[in-house]
Amino acid sequence: MVKNADYAGRKPAWCPGCGNFGILTALENALVTLQIAPFQVLMVSGIGQSGKLPHYTKGNVFNALHGRTLPVAAGAKIANPELIVIAVGGDGDGYGEGANHFINAARRNSDITYLVHNNQVYGLTKGQASPTSDFGFVTKTTPQGADMPLNPIALSIAAGAGFVSRGFAGDVEHLAQLIVQGIQHRGFALIDVLQPCVIFNRKNTFAWYRERVYNLEGTDYHPDDKLAAFEKAQEWGDKIPIGIIYREEKPTYEERLPALRKGPLVQRKLDPMQAEKLLAEFL
Repeated sequence: MVKNADYAGRKPAWCPGCGNFGILTALENALVTLQIAPFQVLMVSGIGQSGKLPHYTKGNVFNALHGRTLPVAAGAKIANPELIVIAVGGDGDGYGEGANHFINAARRNSDITYLVHNNQVYGLTKGQASPTSDFGFVTKTTPQGADMPLNPIALSIAAGAGFVSRGFAGDVEHLAQLIVQGIQHRGFALIDVLQPCVIFNRKNTFAWYRERVYNLEGTDYHPDDKLAAFEKAQEWGDKIPIGIIYREEKPTYEERLPALRKGPLVQRKLDPMQAEKLLAEFL
């Protein structure tokens, strides 16, 4: 039986009170709930405080370049579809440097779970405005106030993601259940996590979020309605919805690859003559 102790790693080097602690706990709880052992998991992360998360737990880890988390995660899933692949990044890593990869992973419907720590600021590099910073947010790089923020929920729905959700680092139990459902979903699953940065973002605090977030579960909202999902994605301010905002079942990218019909690539014997025949076609 898989236990939380199986995922216990070294002590995190995050600031006391950082929202990342809640995300780490929720992820480990989700994996234990699903009885997924560490050797069955690959966590791919980029650069940033969020990118350190895999270092503080157990499992297979690949640290990618800034903004290049999703291509690595997608490649690993193609090589071995039996792996549980979890991409981990921040709002800067995923929605800034990696925005193009984010859009294409969503539209291809790669079977990976994307856990985005959205603290609306660049925390590792000392508080610059990020793509999701609130309009008018003043930082050293935006002394006149930040531009209009990117809406990752609306963008992912428009790009074709089949599972779009939002969690809150201050509600670990709810977030863990979102991660469980994201992992179980066949296809690209976005879990955008509202993650307060206690040092560089003094506006979007735990208290600020607790006054505004509300759980979509228990309401009459249906996440299978795409138009309603776009409308729900626009809610931000006095009320911020958390939960599954859009869900759709459709074939995954890996299911459509002819090369995988005979099983995972990592389990097959390769004929070196196949490579020679392929090269001959281009010579």
